[in-house]
Amino acid sequence: MVWDVLNVIGTIAFAISGAIIAMEEEYDILGVYILGFATAFGGGTVRNILIDLPLSHIWQQNILFYIAILVIGIVFFLPNSWIESYSKWAWGVFFDAIGLGAFAIQGALYAYNMNHPLIAVVVAAALTGAGGGVIRDLLARRQPLILKKEMYAVWAMMGGLIVGLGLANHDILLYFVLALIVACRMLAHHYGWQLPRKKRKGEESSA
Repeated sequence: MVWDVLNVIGTIAFAISGAIIAMEEEYDILGVYILGFATAFGGGTVRNILIDLPLSHIWQQNILFYIAILVIGIVFFLPNSWIESYSKWAWGVFFDAIGLGAFAIQGALYAYNMNHPLIAVVVAAALTGAGGGVIRDLLARRQPLILKKEMYAVWAMMGGLIVGLGLANHDILLYFVLALIVACRMLAHHYGWQLPRKKRKGEESSA
């Protein structure tokens, strides 16, 4: 049950995220659908390549494709005022956080159930959770969040570590991990938490 729920949650969240960014870039309806689908299913594609799952599995998720089609269509025809509120109140970050958490856990579970080592579980979580967002940002000609100073993939890796260590062996615990990832992502965005980075001389002198 939790597997199906995570699939639906992640698909809806990332489909919305991709569609909104496409509309912010003023893409037409085809571009909105392409970006929405790339965001919703890109992470799963990267995951399957990583842990040697058949890519054909992606095309066997009929209900998820229908859900994505419906969600993207609804978002496209929402009033502009709703879209502006979405961006203004960081709803985009919220839905992105939900997608990140849901797909990170799903990717970790795939690798864990295939008895892959801990490092593979963590990497599968990171790439499944962040892969769709990276593809979305690249198609939208934006710098991927995973490469920026804002903490992003760290939270997916944290979820993968919890799953890989066998600390979330119950459905309720998996939902708790999802809530934890979403909360950490939102707090990091709100408070500007950053990973260490090396400044160039020009940045140091201008500071």
